[in-house]
Amino acid sequence: MCGIVGAIAKRNVVPILINGLMRLEYRGYDSAGLVVVQSEQLERVRSTGRVAELEQKSANTQGSLGIAHTRWATHGIPSERNAHPHISNNQIAVVHNGIIENYEELRTELTARGYKFNSDTDTEVIAHLIHSHYQKGNLLTATQKALAQLIGAYAIAVVAAENPQQFIAARKGSPLLLGVGNGENFVASDMSALLQVTKKVIYLEEGDVVDVSLDGYRILNEKGHEVERPIHISELNNDSVELGQYKHYMQKEIFEQPQALANTLESVCNSQSLVPGIFGAEANKIFPQIESILILACGTSNHAGQVAKYWLEEIAGVPCSVEIASEYRYRVSVANPKTLVVTISQSGETADTLAALNHAKASGQEFTLAICNVPESAIIRQSKLRLLTRAGPEIGVASTKAFTTQLAALFLLTLVIAKTRNKLTEEQEQTHLHELRHLPAALQKVLALEPEIEKLSEQFTHKHHALFLGRGVHYPIALEGALKLKEISYIHAEAYPAGELKHGPLALVDEDMPVVSVAPNDALLEKLKSNLQEVKARGGQLYVFADADTHIKTSEGLHIMQMPEHAGYLSPILHVVPLQLLAYYVALQKGTDVDKPRNLAKSVTVE
Repeated sequence: MCGIVGAIAKRNVVPILINGLMRLEYRGYDSAGLVVVQSEQLERVRSTGRVAELEQKSANTQGSLGIAHTRWATHGIPSERNAHPHISNNQIAVVHNGIIENYEELRTELTARGYKFNSDTDTEVIAHLIHSHYQKGNLLTATQKALAQLIGAYAIAVVAAENPQQFIAARKGSPLLLGVGNGENFVASDMSALLQVTKKVIYLEEGDVVDVSLDGYRILNEKGHEVERPIHISELNNDSVELGQYKHYMQKEIFEQPQALANTLESVCNSQSLVPGIFGAEANKIFPQIESILILACGTSNHAGQVAKYWLEEIAGVPCSVEIASEYRYRVSVANPKTLVVTISQSGETADTLAALNHAKASGQEFTLAICNVPESAIIRQSKLRLLTRAGPEIGVASTKAFTTQLAALFLLTLVIAKTRNKLTEEQEQTHLHELRHLPAALQKVLALEPEIEKLSEQFTHKHHALFLGRGVHYPIALEGALKLKEISYIHAEAYPAGELKHGPLALVDEDMPVVSVAPNDALLEKLKSNLQEVKARGGQLYVFADADTHIKTSEGLHIMQMPEHAGYLSPILHVVPLQLLAYYVALQKGTDVDKPRNLAKSVTVE
């Protein structure tokens, strides 16, 4: 969601702040702003447009210390008065990611003490609270005292007008990292924002407060004790976060999927057998003990979990339940200490998934495994076991390569657990490994369908609704296809198990309601064909993504997109890609902002 960049240097930091914000635009935002310290004064620039507009407005702004922010509205409508940074008495400026839950109580208290509020945000409370504790030279102490009064989640950066040599940053519940330069230092919500200036990064831990200056930094933990955190050298490069030959990041990331899958599967596919150790040193001890699996995730990651449920129960013979992370901790559930709790998140900082993980652990379920794309994320650090998806940076808000690499990771988990439970013969293991090695090449064949899908997308240009159908393990793929279409084209789309069609959704079918179906050549194909006939008989327009050997032919009202050969258990990974391309090209037809769809954020770090 919101993005933070902060910098202190011997040069003008405004270009650094602007460039950093541009690299964070993918997170979703509705306003942007920055403040620099100049001649013991705070110079603030804010905009409700894109960061490019902020760049124009700040063309004459200079300073060697500054903080900047892109805001995704929570408290208060998108407007310049609600845009960050927020300032208290022309002395303290703050940028903030997260939500302060007790802001109303604090606002009432601060108003009674004479503070005037100029916004509707919870963040302004932080600025006034720090100011209420501030005396010249004690910005760190004032910030620590203010943080002790906050309830909720935050990542913040703070500057004081009279101190051009220092800024303070802190995190609790929202990600923040420290960039270490040569005689200059930085903070940001995301490493991509700092690639322009440094590859040395420290991932701040929960409750950390950092005092940053030109010469260095001091990190204090939640108890106020000075601590050391390791410096990591980022493996990201500028090419990985730039568009190159593509028009949009979503298109680029769709076409990066063969390589992302190859990277995720590299260590496994180069070996002759599967071992639990790929999930961590304790996997050998934990896997034989598990009696069931609980998958916790949101959005696209939840769809990956739903696919995995079919695999885990059929191949590994282990009971599996999949919960929407944002719902799990708000209901009474029966905890089993021998359940493996699997969390799935692209960023590893998804607030609902983190909270669900902590709830599961508090319930006595200590066997935890994270599937994530970010190595130093909170979910990785808070889980006993882990597997990195190695998809690389995913900039487009609508997830693509994160999803397919999550599926690959979950299939590996299925195979390893099946082997642990003696459900996998050596011959079956070798067959699955061969299929995994072939997966990137098979996906390249699917991507070759792009011109046909682009042409097909023209038939959706003037549609307002769509139905997606799938059966069995491909029902979650239908869910994912519908999600992609609604996310970026704003067409209302729903997905159903095809067998449920006659139990209600069929009432919606007419010539204006396109029905998209996934039709792999599996055991449910004949059942699916019957469901398709039900649509056709009612004048519906069918768009079917069918394997080459399904023998479904194009006819009036029935449009067939011929896929490559059936990929067995890995078919969901192949079948989701044309649905991603369909959503992408329909969005282009409708002229929407593909990479930054309205009202959405890439990393949902608040509840």
